[in-house]
Amino acid sequence: MSKKLNFGLIGAAGYIAPRHMKAIKDTNNELVAALDKFDSVGIMDSYYPNASFFTEPERFDRHMDKLRRQGDKKIDFVSICTPNYLHDSHIRLALRNGAHAISEKPLVLNPWNIDALQEIEKECGKKIYNILQLRHHQSIIDLKKKIDEGPKDKIYDIDLSYITSRGKWYFVSWKGDNSKSGGVATNIGVHFYDMLTYIFGDVQLNTVHYTDKDTAAGFLQLERARVRWFLSVDDRNLPADIVAKGQRTFRSITVDGDEIEFSGGFTELHTISYQHILKGEGFGLEHARKSIEIVHSIRNSNPIGIRGDYHPFLRRFK
Repeated sequence: MSKKLNFGLIGAAGYIAPRHMKAIKDTNNELVAALDKFDSVGIMDSYYPNASFFTEPERFDRHMDKLRRQGDKKIDFVSICTPNYLHDSHIRLALRNGAHAISEKPLVLNPWNIDALQEIEKECGKKIYNILQLRHHQSIIDLKKKIDEGPKDKIYDIDLSYITSRGKWYFVSWKGDNSKSGGVATNIGVHFYDMLTYIFGDVQLNTVHYTDKDTAAGFLQLERARVRWFLSVDDRNLPADIVAKGQRTFRSITVDGDEIEFSGGFTELHTISYQHILKGEGFGLEHARKSIEIVHSIRNSNPIGIRGDYHPFLRRFK
């Protein structure tokens, strides 16, 4: 039986943190220390009640250093579940203390941040991994296999629609601050852009049709696909049939008019991601680059307006 690895976790009070705690437990490893400036972390009792907990990064940093100097108690991996703009700093904290880093998406907000982190990887001799869980979703695995085995010169028509309703709190939190979240396209869309380029190739054209604080839409020309995309946290954009069902989330990906079944299969994706990382098969800095370039371009583009090949959901904005 292999030795348990020691994990640290930064962002323990966040929405996504329990999935990381579960993944650490599912892979038979140990969470020994966690950090969050908020102390509403009772969820830890369900996974690792004996883990040390800190509300100040300085004390967490000191604790990691102390464990590192004790040799066999050092933290091997740090899982990062903090607001998007802090991922870069917390990755650096992990590597400086001799640990590998596993970061939530988006890995960073700007492409040049990836270049800097590559230098730090070399200096520290540790790896940085990104959770790109859609690549492990069975529907996406099946779609990639179908595309890879299909006609090499075929260009596919794709509509991506994702509406995940959020209340007023969203815009008061860091998620409503574009300098911290990167905006809607980054915060809720980056993993979709990763998935699309993973299957359909590099970006040839990136056009933004519309953006405001809660909605973004545009067009991507990829090597093997034309993609109309629409992302929103505004429930007014939900299709009528979804509203009639009392649902507040709508997710749809169609390829040449055929819907990709995408309603389930998400609960174990973090555990699967950890399994791959621990086998040395995780997604690193270069895997994250294309999606970070896409969202950076969207964030810094001037929308051209609702014209050309735009997503059908934009008709209500005309």
